[in-house]
This record gives sequence, structure tokens and C-alpha cells, in this order.
Amino acid sequence: MSGKMIGVDVGGTFTDIFVLDESDGSARVGKVPTSRPDQSSGFLQGITEAVADIGGVGVVVHGTTAGTNALLERKGARTGVICTEGLRDVLEMRRRDRPRTWGLRGNFEPVVDRRDRLEVPERTLADGTIRTPVDLDAVRAAARQLQDRGCVAVAVLFANAYANPANEAAAVAALREIWPNEHVSASSEILPEIREYERFSTTALNAYLQPEVSGYLGRLGDALDKAGFGGEFMIVQSNGGVMDVDTACRFPIRTALSGPAAGVIAAGYIARSAGFDNVITGDMGGTSFDVSLIAEGRSMLAPQTSIDFGMVVRTPMIEITTIGAGGGSIAWVDRGGLLNIGPESAGSDPGPVAYGLGNDRPTVTDANVVLGRIDPENPIGGKLSRLDVEAAARAIDAHVGQPLGLDTLAAAEAILRVANSRMAGALRLVSIERGFDPKKFAFMPFGGGGALHAGAMLAEVGIARAIVPRYPGVTSALGCVIADMRQDFVQTINAMLDGLDTGALGAVMQDHHDRGMAMLEAAGTRFEAREARFELDMAYVGQTHTVPVPIPVAVAEGKVHPPTQDEIGAAFDAVYRDTFGRLLPGGVRRILNLRSAVTGLRPKFDLATLAPTATDPARPKSTRKVHFGTGWQDTAIFDRLSLPVGTLISGPAILEQPDTTVLIEPGLVGRVDHLGNVILETGPEAGR
Repeated sequence: MSGKMIGVDVGGTFTDIFVLDESDGSARVGKVPTSRPDQSSGFLQGITEAVADIGGVGVVVHGTTAGTNALLERKGARTGVICTEGLRDVLEMRRRDRPRTWGLRGNFEPVVDRRDRLEVPERTLADGTIRTPVDLDAVRAAARQLQDRGCVAVAVLFANAYANPANEAAAVAALREIWPNEHVSASSEILPEIREYERFSTTALNAYLQPEVSGYLGRLGDALDKAGFGGEFMIVQSNGGVMDVDTACRFPIRTALSGPAAGVIAAGYIARSAGFDNVITGDMGGTSFDVSLIAEGRSMLAPQTSIDFGMVVRTPMIEITTIGAGGGSIAWVDRGGLLNIGPESAGSDPGPVAYGLGNDRPTVTDANVVLGRIDPENPIGGKLSRLDVEAAARAIDAHVGQPLGLDTLAAAEAILRVANSRMAGALRLVSIERGFDPKKFAFMPFGGGGALHAGAMLAEVGIARAIVPRYPGVTSALGCVIADMRQDFVQTINAMLDGLDTGALGAVMQDHHDRGMAMLEAAGTRFEAREARFELDMAYVGQTHTVPVPIPVAVAEGKVHPPTQDEIGAAFDAVYRDTFGRLLPGGVRRILNLRSAVTGLRPKFDLATLAPTATDPARPKSTRKVHFGTGWQDTAIFDRLSLPVGTLISGPAILEQPDTTVLIEPGLVGRVDHLGNVILETGPEAGR
């Protein structure tokens, strides 16, 4: 192994850097403020500050929120749609859901305006028969009309294109002859899967993001080239894998939730290395708190998610629940006298009041500063030399204390209690409400602020322990470095299990396998192994919802050998019984979709190389008063990175490091494990 690998995670407040030197397994971290509005300058600044010679870097892997932010803020490109006659309003009709379940009012504006959704004559039937060939003259006329209106991207959405893409393919070929750029998306390429709305929505959002994401990645690539970088530049996907930049530009919808997904991948790897297969992750950055659950060492993947109301994305994504409870989330009192946290955030600019950059509304970080939990003389990120405690206190008093009749300290405690309650609710949502016992899980807080709230999560949710990683503030950047390369495929089969043509199924599986392996080969990356996994979406006839059924498949010398009907049936019965507790005797089993994942396993590094090498007994570097509940307590302050393996520290205590602050609350004990993680448990016998 040689050269350096760099993971870069761009968050709402900070851009995090993790540098791995493959020659000796050493690592270092960096954190710089996220640049606005163009995040590419902060991206390059973080890399150049972390490594002296970018020419010696072999791989840069980026977890990005550019696509997610463009969707949430509706700042994608003006996009046109060319669709089958009669289907112009599918994007607007959705599934006839509404923003507020119990409200009689509500509105939804699709990302493509109705006047930019044009119809053309064509019709493919559900069995793949082409009843009406596509009118290519109408397609060209529609394309010119969309260009005249200022559209810079176009989505082609034809009925039943998943069953036979011929009409769509012909339309796309005609389009590309006259469309002035590469921003053309076809539903049969993006999502060849049954159900029109989900396919139309995913494809339209892909087109909507193409100019924004490809432009952003292009600027990053140019900046890296000018700096002398000659290695591979790769992007994290929402499924936790990575892809090359060309693929990301063609399928930008796969980058939604890219950054948080990298954090979950890293958390799973750290937890497994530390001996924990069940973990709930909590990524607390400046803007949000992202929660995910890993059971028996596997991340939860969802085939579909909603980025916002009506913005349905059907592509494999790690299940992540996000709430507006980051360090920069603003605390405010509503007209009813209730204290709220977020969803509005101060972000990195102007940031919390304590930053002194113009914000006058208190945030969660301001509450932690006022209560002494964050050292005002040593803020993380390197942006400021000190934090303004007095300004933070004034803002808390004015916006929270006075409206609620509380003194400043009580108001700051109230802010944290509400924030902790909201975060605990997110943890319960992914565990208890889905049938998982949180007592069987560890909690892994990361992000710049997560380790300040770990003790509160143990108390509120009943989780047994917390695992604070060695570098919690840059965990998502670490995930970029260790993520595998992965390509996902889907194809609707829509056949009964009885009488299934396994040869035809095998042909589709072989196609997915070959395309995925070709993409891995084209990437030019060294893999420890390559593997293909297949699963079927199945249900009994008459049921709407399917269960994912992993199927046994043998692959020998590049040849895929599909399973038999009996093997598929046995696999379905096992999954269905495990999910619902019983089978339906006499029920007819149906296969809806085939899903395939082709993965190139990238080399992993031993986390033990990050473990502390110090052997001297731990001694506090100072003490300061920290407010807990109703009073101040003298609290020992330690340099976290210098604590030797095996150290036990009883709370109250604070462990400081460049990328975060770890709070050990009264009643908790922190133990440094063999990898340098800090395990937080209830004292006094915890960790012994």
C-alpha cells in the first residue's frame, strides 16, 4: 500500500477532512468552515491545509450535500419534461397524499412547472407491447419549445418504459441530437421499475439536479487538477458505496444524503471493530441531527425515501432520520409560550451568537457555551480564536429567558433539555417504534456536537452505553475513506413464482452482473474482492407491499447461475414468516422486481493504528466550573487524544480534542478501549 487517501465531508457548518497514509497506516484530521455559497473553495482549502503535497494523494472521496441542499432549497435547474399523452400531471397528482394528514388545506409545487411538462404521442402497454410508436417530430418540437423557455435539463417519462424502453430510447436519441448539453434523463435508465409516479418523480429530480451537481463536481475536479492532483476522485452514494464522478454526474439523485451515509458506514465499521454489532448512530453537526440503526453489523437500506413532501426518490438509501437539532439550530419561543429548537439553523455563517458574526438568536451551541461545556478560549474548527460567552448569554436571556420567566442559566438548561428530548425521540423512532430494544444497542455519537449529548441520550432512551469514536468530529470523512464501490440495479419482473422462467430471470441477473463488473473495472481502483448480491421484491397476489427476499446465487467464472423456483420459494417463506409471523396457505406468490448490487470491496485500514500510544497515567490539564441541572460543579478537563488505553474517568469530566468535545456527565464513567474509543457507561462500576 502506498500514497494517501483523503475523505472530505462537506457539512452545513464545517468541512471535515480525514487523511489516511496507506504506507504506514497513520491518519490525521482537519476541519475548516464550509464556504458559502460555493462549497468548492472550502473543500480545496481543507485538503491543502491537511496535506502539503496534493500530488502525493492517490484517492479523494467526497461525501456531498450539494444534491440534498438543492432539493430542500429548490435551487436545482429549470427542467422540462417530455411525457406520454395524458400523463402530464402525474408529478403533481402524486399518490393523492397531502402535506398535513388532518388538514383541509395544503399545496404542493413540483420541481417542474406544468407549462414545462409537454406531452407527445406514444404508448407502450404493461406487457411491453408498443401500441403507438413515439412521434419523434413531436419530441424534437417539444425539445425546442423547452429550450426556448429556458430549460437546461430534460426528463423523458413514458408510460410502462420499464417493460420496454424502445420508445424512450428512440426519443432520447432524437433529443440528444438537438439538446445543447448532456442533461437528459430517461426513466428507463434511471429507474426501470413498475409504478409510474415513483419512476417519474425520481427521474425528474435526477434531471433537476444534473446541472447543479455536475457543475459543482466539475468545479471541484478543476480545482484539484490545478492544485496538482492526479489521482482518483470519487463520490459517496446514498447507499453507502462510492462511485466515480462521471456516474455521479449522470445519476446525481444517488448523491442525496451522501454525507450522512458515509458517517453511518464509518460508525458501523468502528462499532464492529470495537466488538459491537448493534449500534444506533447520531450525527450532530451544525444544522441537523441524523440518526440511523445498524443491526447485527448491517446498515438498514430503504428502497425509497422522501427528501421533502412530494419529492419521492426511489433508489437504495441508508435509512437516516433527520431532525433540525444541530449545534447551530436556533432556539425560539412560539406564540403559545412553548420553547422550540430548529428547524432553522444559523449554519456556519453567521453561526451561533458566540461566534460574534452577526447572529443575535440563541442556538444549542450557545447554551453549551454558557453552561461551561464548551471552552470559549479553544473553539473547534479553527475559525475563531475565542467565543463570546457574554453575547450568547444575552441572546438566551432575551429570546428564551424573558419570554419564559427563567434566568439565563435555567433558560440555557431548558434549551438543552428540549434539544435532547427531540434527539431522544429520533432514537426511539429508529429503534423502539421499529421493534428493536434499545438496551441491546450502543449509541455512537459523532459530528462536532454529538459527544456533548451522549449522556443525555443514555438517560432518556435507556441505551446501555455510548461509543465515542477516536475522531467523532470527522467520522463522516472517515467513512468516505473506507466505503466500498457499489453499483445498484433494478428491473421489474412482474411474474408469478409458479411457472417462472428462471432462464429469463438469469439473463437479467447476468446483465446486471456484467454491467456492474464493467463499471468496477472502468474505475481503475484496486479491490480486495468483488461480489454481486441479488434480491427479489415479492408478495402474495393481492398484496400491495412487498418484502425484500435475498436469493441464493452462484457466480462462477463470471457466469451467474440463477436459483430454482423451489429455492426462491423457500427464501420467500423464510423472510415472510420472519416479518409477519405466519404464511398464507394457498397464497399465490408473485415476483415484482429484481434488485442487484455489485460491490468492489476496497482495502480497509486497521483502526488500531489510531489508538493512543501514550502510557503515562491520565491527568487533567485543568479544571473549570460546568453547570449541571441546578448548580455549578468543578469539572476536570482532559486532553482526550493523550489518554492511554484502559483509562477510566468518572464524571463530571470533559475530554477536549480539536474536532469535538466529549462530556462525561455526573454518574457516568468513560473508558478508553484498545482502539482509542471512549466507552461511556453508568458508574461507579461501569467499565470494570
